[in-house]
Amino acid sequence: MGQIASKTQLRMSFLRWAMVVVPLLLLLGFVSGRSVPVGAQNHWYGALEKPAITPPDWVFPVAWSILYVLIGLALATVLNARGARGRGVAMVLFVLQFILNLVWQPTFFGGHLVYIALIVIAGMLVLGIATTMAFARVRTGAAWLMVPYLVWISFAGVLTWRIGQLNPDAATLVPAQHTTQML
Repeated sequence: MGQIASKTQLRMSFLRWAMVVVPLLLLLGFVSGRSVPVGAQNHWYGALEKPAITPPDWVFPVAWSILYVLIGLALATVLNARGARGRGVAMVLFVLQFILNLVWQPTFFGGHLVYIALIVIAGMLVLGIATTMAFARVRTGAAWLMVPYLVWISFAGVLTWRIGQLNPDAATLVPAQHTTQML
């Protein structure tokens, strides 16, 4: 009985964090993705020459949904670790990398700024690695939940870089679409 909270109480606290954080990240990712036309709905993207390793359009929303759930669970794990050393730094790093995550789609699909999007995704990767390392200091499991995200944004970075190489005139290929897909 020397514990502050029982294992059941700790599990319930984690579940409460997860029930708030995971849907919030999914919602924010959805809003970012719907702020501009993406994939087949984007005439500019359709006109680009894409690398052979580009997955079909349906893969992206599925992959991002799974990744948002995983990183949401990672964040919930860290948020649940009250009093853990480095928790505050880990949360700040997570927020910073997630802001870049939300900025990428409007930059790439809306602004047609391939090389700026590449810089954004490089920042996401650097901050994602820093976040993962900070999460590892708080809870190892949280860091492991971040690994698929790091792999995916590395792959997305390679795709972005190759699209830039294959389409040096990408910014002027098709006029930017300034409509939102929110409705």
